Amino acid sequence: MTDTTNTASTTGTGTTDAVRIAFSPCPNDTFVFDAWAHGRVPGAPALDVTFADIDITNGVAERREDTFDVLKVSYAVLPYVLDDYALLPCGGALGRGCGPLVLTREAGVDLSDKRVAVPSETSTAYLLFRLWAADTVPGGKVGEIVVMPFHEIMPAVRDGKIDAGLVIHEARFTYQNYGLHKLADMGEHWEATTGLPIPLGAIIARRDLGAETLRSYADAVRTSVRMAWDDSEVSRPYVMEHAQEMDPAVADQHIGLYVNEFTADLGEDGYAAIRGLLTRAAAEGLVPALAPDALAFP
Repeated sequence: MTDTTNTASTTGTGTTDAVRIAFSPCPNDTFVFDAWAHGRVPGAPALDVTFADIDITNGVAERREDTFDVLKVSYAVLPYVLDDYALLPCGGALGRGCGPLVLTREAGVDLSDKRVAVPSETSTAYLLFRLWAADTVPGGKVGEIVVMPFHEIMPAVRDGKIDAGLVIHEARFTYQNYGLHKLADMGEHWEATTGLPIPLGAIIARRDLGAETLRSYADAVRTSVRMAWDDSEVSRPYVMEHAQEMDPAVADQHIGLYVNEFTADLGEDGYAAIRGLLTRAAAEGLVPALAPDALAFP
């Protein structure tokens, strides 16, 4: 992520009939929603966009705040919010070779007595980390978990303030700049043990908006994604405006990794991955069990 402060920024129409949406300023999100946010999706309602770290949007969903109609959240929070929100079958981040990393200053560190920084304890990254630790760390537990803003994690590991850090998104492409080592790839572990793609971020919308409205939102997301693919240069100003001085080449790598066929439509493999993650997590006692039809889209 590129914005991990505990604040949110707003842009958009400000009109009362606009769809209130919150997502991160990360390149994959701005790429996906550029066409819709700028009124280029035929027949779609206007968007009133708030940029917020996913830890903030997770909290909004968990508290059932009536602030937004649509939210980008972690798949890890779905078991807590699906009574009030429906999972849209598109727009999120799910793929292969795109999992979170555990970084250390030295190679081969044993985490059983170490301090590990994570960006959020309600994130999918942390859930994948817990499942990895259960399989690979002696006793299944690390020494101590420390929550800190994402952008502070790699410098903290480099400077010895913490022993290891769980990082996501563009850190896959930049951690070597901090002189850090990749201890483990949560995505590689997930794919090796399940054969499934890696679920990371989901798009959800309020169920009380009704099935017809939810379907119209999903159609708008799909169209927005396809329009971005058709001419990626149109979205570049919006992407780079919010990428917080990210190198354009890194932004392109970020989009290429996290915007894929599952962004346009989850499909059978996507839903299987989500169910697989949350079923395994529930079996470990990390999240509540999902109802059988909880992921069904109206």
